Amino acid sequence: MRQLVEDLQTLEDKLRQGGGPKRIEKQHRDGKLTARERLAKLLDPGAMFLEIGLLIAYDQYDGQAPGAGVVTGAGEIEGRPAIVVANDATVKAGAWWPETITKILRAQEIAMRNRVPIVYLVDSAGVNLPLQDGIFPGQYGAARIFYYNSLMRRKLHVPQIAAVMGPCIAGGAYLPALSDVIIMVEGTSFMGLGGPNLVKGAVGQVVDAESLGGARMHTIASGVAHYRAKDDAACLQLIRERFRAMPAVAETPHGTPPAKPAEGLYDLMPADHRLPYNIEDAIERVFDRDDYLEFQPNHAPELLCADAKLLGRPVALVANRRGFLKTEGGPRIGGIVYAESARKVAYFVENAERNGVPLIYLQDVSGFMVGVEAERDGIIRAGAEMVETMACATVPKIVLTLNHASGAGYYAMAGQGFDPTFTFGWPTARIGVMEGDSAVKAIHGPELERLKAEGKHVPEDLQERIGRTRADYEKWLDARYAAARGHVDALIDPLQTRRVLAFALEIATSHGHREHLVLETL
Repeated sequence: MRQLVEDLQTLEDKLRQGGGPKRIEKQHRDGKLTARERLAKLLDPGAMFLEIGLLIAYDQYDGQAPGAGVVTGAGEIEGRPAIVVANDATVKAGAWWPETITKILRAQEIAMRNRVPIVYLVDSAGVNLPLQDGIFPGQYGAARIFYYNSLMRRKLHVPQIAAVMGPCIAGGAYLPALSDVIIMVEGTSFMGLGGPNLVKGAVGQVVDAESLGGARMHTIASGVAHYRAKDDAACLQLIRERFRAMPAVAETPHGTPPAKPAEGLYDLMPADHRLPYNIEDAIERVFDRDDYLEFQPNHAPELLCADAKLLGRPVALVANRRGFLKTEGGPRIGGIVYAESARKVAYFVENAERNGVPLIYLQDVSGFMVGVEAERDGIIRAGAEMVETMACATVPKIVLTLNHASGAGYYAMAGQGFDPTFTFGWPTARIGVMEGDSAVKAIHGPELERLKAEGKHVPEDLQERIGRTRADYEKWLDARYAAARGHVDALIDPLQTRRVLAFALEIATSHGHREHLVLETL
């Protein structure tokens, strides 16, 4: 685990450099702070910044799109949880890659579902034109950003503040235009549907950028922008002033410390992901030591359900136990969902929904039980009940994948397709339909059985195909692969689990009531 964390931190440090020292130096020569420098000044000192999607696309485009050219995440501004989106102009001048859209939409979704303000720090050259087919069209293309802008303004009443701190060109100009507050920076910001070159070619007018779409023009003549700041620092202070004008937020509870220190989490997971461990040991190092009560501890114990607290906030906890478990009905395999455990979780989740208690899922699931007995026990109907209660729960759902997240069990444990509020993973997370060995049996099993029955050796070409299958699954099951494709919001250091989950819970409950079913609006 320590080596996995170190490797992850090395990769993250590299990605946080954006376009590298030369691009950062150019940003400074242009009189601008970098995206991360802006966030450092905007967010409360010492408060947590929970970055979302840092690893997105890191293994694509020959490494030329670190962070997909945008920094997104959750932090605190004047003591209030907020979502931030900051274009990184050191990466291809802040141009939008296809994955940039994915990251911005995810940030907006978090703001909408949790009713927390969102801030856009705009500094972008617009669409990355050679990749426009993955950016411009489609249901989840760039237009959906503006759709979400509109919903937040007209229906959800989520505060949106846009600071134009560099170029903001063409359709991208609608992002600030559809926000509640627009701030522009003198000398460095530009906002227009077309730049000087496009205007000259389209209508024959010769004009400089400042006269066409600069801060003075938009705050004096057009009235499109609401405030003008002399530089980046003044702009960021203006945003903080706007946050101070918002109604005060409720004071955060504190709760009691965990029963055990977090350091033991590094030693929790066995080196071989197939071996068992004690999930209670993880719980005792993350959640408050007081007010923990397991629900039906002796019934279907392979799935742990418990009422717990996280920094004083009540939560309903659902977690997979691993290993072989003794029960009166016979041995059970941990990580597998049986009919009884599915019904147990369905009832527990229904109670959490009824009482308005947020759900936290600790995933280490290999799938649902199969076989004659399982089918006779009604595993399909029981699994459907587990899925349905989770899918229809309107309380916040926060997911942490510790190890396996396989098969339909991954779906039933609040998989990403069911719109959980936040999804996190440890570096040991393995998200996929099945493990490599199982895939080998499913794909090559019949051929291997035939060769065995005929008493023949496995030919070299089949051995190579089996090797490729295993290699493919190991790549797909790597936690960094999942993070690079947005299958988790972030990979986290296990030592930060309590802090990350607590901050996510604070965001999810900051509005004072359950999230609405945003899907009805979308």
